[in-house]
Amino acid sequence: MTGMDRVVKGGRVYVDGRLQNLDVWIKGRKIAGLGGGHQAEETIDGRGMIVLPGAIDIHVHFRDPGYTFKEDWETGSTSAAAGGVTAVVDQPNTNPPTVDGPSYRMKLEIAERRSVVDFCLNGGPGQVKRLAELGASAIGEIFTYDHGEEELRKILAETAKAGLLPTVHAEDPDVIRENSEPLRDGREPQLYSFARPNLAESKAIDSILGMTDRVHICHLSTSEGLDRLRAAKGRGKKVTCEVAPHHILFTKRDWRRQGTFLKMNPPLRDFRDRDALWEGLRKGEVDAIASDHAPHLPEEKRDEIWDAPPGVPGVETMLPLMLMAVRSNLISLDRVVDALSRRPAEIFGLSSKGRIGVGMDADLAIIDPRDACDIRADRLHSGAEWTPYEGRRALFPKITMIRGEVVFADGELLAKPGFGRNLPGPRLLKAEKRSEG
Repeated sequence: MTGMDRVVKGGRVYVDGRLQNLDVWIKGRKIAGLGGGHQAEETIDGRGMIVLPGAIDIHVHFRDPGYTFKEDWETGSTSAAAGGVTAVVDQPNTNPPTVDGPSYRMKLEIAERRSVVDFCLNGGPGQVKRLAELGASAIGEIFTYDHGEEELRKILAETAKAGLLPTVHAEDPDVIRENSEPLRDGREPQLYSFARPNLAESKAIDSILGMTDRVHICHLSTSEGLDRLRAAKGRGKKVTCEVAPHHILFTKRDWRRQGTFLKMNPPLRDFRDRDALWEGLRKGEVDAIASDHAPHLPEEKRDEIWDAPPGVPGVETMLPLMLMAVRSNLISLDRVVDALSRRPAEIFGLSSKGRIGVGMDADLAIIDPRDACDIRADRLHSGAEWTPYEGRRALFPKITMIRGEVVFADGELLAKPGFGRNLPGPRLLKAEKRSEG
């Protein structure tokens, strides 16, 4: 009988591709046993619950530093923990943007003081080598419409030389410009989808695939884009992609109901695209689900379509909505866990996260499958103060654990800001291992 710190007892645990009746034994921050007879100082009652690996959201904008009136590391990471997300990858378009050594160290210091969940920091296209040395997890999101072709080639080459993954927001600037200008006098929100048509994404993906063999495409939104990536994978390119919940749960028709609140880049698409993305997700052609959590305040989103900022909050509702999709037979639990945990960990090299197994970090989302509820903005934790998913049914976790500690339970944050740890990128991680050796 081995002494353990904690046990999650009596739950149905997702291990090796299926739910199994196992006790999860935790020693320190690690899972030390699955099943078997041990003793533990503390018991967490898992009876009637399902126990999943914590979700890893590889695309969030926590707005800190620079835009903390929208969100900061404390509110954003609390929202993540409440939604069963145990690690996040934050994007570099803050103020200052995370494109050099000083800006990276500034954001890292803020995140280490304020984050509740574990985190990676992406660097922006700037001092790529220096960002890699400091621990950036990837370079991106690289906005294709912010750079000319030669500049993009240079960024991708520098990123490859630094050993980092480029993550790309794929929309072609010429297509956007040509389609936007004739519509500028209009005020109907649905015009935004026509201003940034499917061609903008597929053309940008074609261009990027012609420049590099290794890339991650952010928030894929079109069937044409999926076709391009499927073909690239077939040719042996190291290509991965993510889809955001808003692109598989909303279509252009939803402009009528929510207007500018549903403005995001890339924009809402039609039923054909939505259905193609669902099918690609079910088949594993779409590797991951990521929220693209991009909070703005309600008063900002009420502006007219050309002026309202793009983006919607979603880190807290991502896993709960996907679990309802499982219940509705839209997708298997196996594929949801794969897309929210295992594949994100693989893509970003988080070897101790993404699955439940002996020796892995004890990052767990413990869910009562009988406890579905309506999403309400006043019950969420983001500084955005609204949600596009108001009134939708969802399955929120009862308990979220990170590295063996209960950080959120029954609607209450139990961890203090600063509990979250930085997860360094591959360049720094290799350097640390060499020094330890």
